[in-house]
Amino acid sequence: MQCASCGADLAPNMRFCTKCGAAAPPPSAATPTAGASESTDPAVYTNQPGQRLDLPSPTVTMRGQGTTGMEYQVIGTTLQAVVLELDPGETVYSESGGMAWMSGNMLMQTSGRGGGLGGIFKRAISGESLFLVEYTSQGGKGIVAFASDFPGKIVPINLGPGQEIIAQRQAFLCAEKTVGLDIQFRRRLGSGFFGGEGFVMQRLTGPGVAFVALDGEIMEYTLAADQVLKVDTGHVAMYEPTVAFDVEMMKGFRNILFGGEGLFLATLRGPGRIWLQTMPMMNLAKAIAEYLPKTTSSGSSGGINLGNLLGD
Repeated sequence: MQCASCGADLAPNMRFCTKCGAAAPPPSAATPTAGASESTDPAVYTNQPGQRLDLPSPTVTMRGQGTTGMEYQVIGTTLQAVVLELDPGETVYSESGGMAWMSGNMLMQTSGRGGGLGGIFKRAISGESLFLVEYTSQGGKGIVAFASDFPGKIVPINLGPGQEIIAQRQAFLCAEKTVGLDIQFRRRLGSGFFGGEGFVMQRLTGPGVAFVALDGEIMEYTLAADQVLKVDTGHVAMYEPTVAFDVEMMKGFRNILFGGEGLFLATLRGPGRIWLQTMPMMNLAKAIAEYLPKTTSSGSSGGINLGNLLGD
């Protein structure tokens, strides 16, 4: 398309000529070709016989760059994935089994990264994966992707040198090689053991970008000094190390028996920021457990309770 006044070339959808300022002619109504979508919505597509199938790309919710030069994009809205693009020699790592896909020039190497034998021992008694896997690009740019296994959000955490964040157990997805990963045990073992998810946490130390997968939607609060927020332990996603975290037993005989909130609550005391998640995996598992097949005394499994599933 050209400007009617000066003849300059105009890009599609331009409203005026950037050379002379004249109004651009309205776009002509073109006849759609076979196999092409008539809608301008990128999420709409057609599949005609013999034509190439082009599926719409997922939504890119975030882009960024790491400390080592790694570029990333978080894709999807509910079940997200993060795709990392690495230059030759750049390395990222994840827990064993975390990778979703990667290019052919990525070198994968399993190691005991994270504190040597002591780190492996701590990971073993905490139930975490014993080994971590490193991914290094060779001979050119490479990509490696990590996907969440639960509806929620993948959050990039850009840590400065020595900066730390404490995240829920199994939140860690992947990180640049400069990021330190360690297990955070609670000081009071008694309440920690009985308090469920609050006993074992993960500590991430900068510099570098780390990615965590959190459950459901995320709510952030900033606590002032000595300000307290009490939370069901499963809803604690992350917090800054300046926040004091403790697990306490629910007070009151009636609250324990009839409150329905569990025996323990997490107490977070400021100063510092905390991040809460709306749909802990454990809560969802409990909600669907009643619909799963039940094992009878003879050892056979019954069918799914369709009445409960359909709300009858």
